[in-house]
Parts: sequence; structure tokens; C-alpha cells
Amino acid sequence: MPEAPLSEHRMKRRVHFHETDLAGLVHFSSFFLYMEEGEHALWRAAGLSIHPQGSEVGWPRLHASFDFHRALRFEDEFEICMRIAAIDERTIRYTCLLSRDGARIATGSLTIACASRRPNEPMRSMPIPPEVAARFAVAPAETAAPDTAPAEVPQP
Repeated sequence: MPEAPLSEHRMKRRVHFHETDLAGLVHFSSFFLYMEEGEHALWRAAGLSIHPQGSEVGWPRLHASFDFHRALRFEDEFEICMRIAAIDERTIRYTCLLSRDGARIATGSLTIACASRRPNEPMRSMPIPPEVAARFAVAPAETAAPDTAPAEVPQP
């Protein structure tokens, strides 16, 4: 378990064949799965699980988006960087950067809400449990200049 609250987590990943389309490019829907994979890795790095067995707390998605800058292809190795952008009493907002060799591939955002999920009851918004909130911190504003190269137009 980390000593200080986490605000960022990075992981490497390789594109699998089933994530590509007929042109050999990663299908846009896979980027959302990459972001969720990064989110779950962030929680594990914080010593938590986003869905522990028997828990009555759930984390429905309120918003998810991506902007695409370059293509990913089968067997490309890339990095997923998840950052905590905001935390309030009931929600967590992440930013996601997918990059390859320092070049921006895609940038995304994901907002989740804390909700009770008790049997035979509708999900209801609830405060983030203190033991969860204590494991995360908002990431400092990035100071590095963003990759400003023009977006790549994928060639099949």
C-alpha cells in the first residue's frame, strides 16, 4: 500500500490483434477500454479495488470522452497515464493520456460517481468513503509543454 495518496499512475501496454479494425488500426472503442484498464491499475496501485467482492459501493460512469491525435496499430507498445484531475464529495474526474515514444496518441477524460448499490434498491449517489478518498489526491497541473505536432492521418 502506498504511503502517500496517489494522483497518477502509468502503465505500458501492447495493442492486441482483436482491438484493431480491417485497416489494422485500433478501433476507437478500444481507447475507452484502455482508459478503464488504466483506472483499475491506478486503484490497485493505491491498494484498492474499484469493485471488491461484496461491496455495496459502485462507481457508475457519468462522462467519458477522447480526442484522437495519432493512430495505434497491432503490436504497438504504448503508455497509459491516468491522473486524478478533480475529486469532490461524490465524484472523481480523471484525465488519460495515451502515448507512444513520447508522442500523444489520444487524450481522454472520465468522470465517475460514488453510488450505493444495495440489493432491491435503486443506485443512489453517496459520499466517497473516507478510506477511498484518503488514497487519492488531485494531480498537480502539468508543467511540461504538450506535444504540439499535427495529428497523424492514418494510412491503411
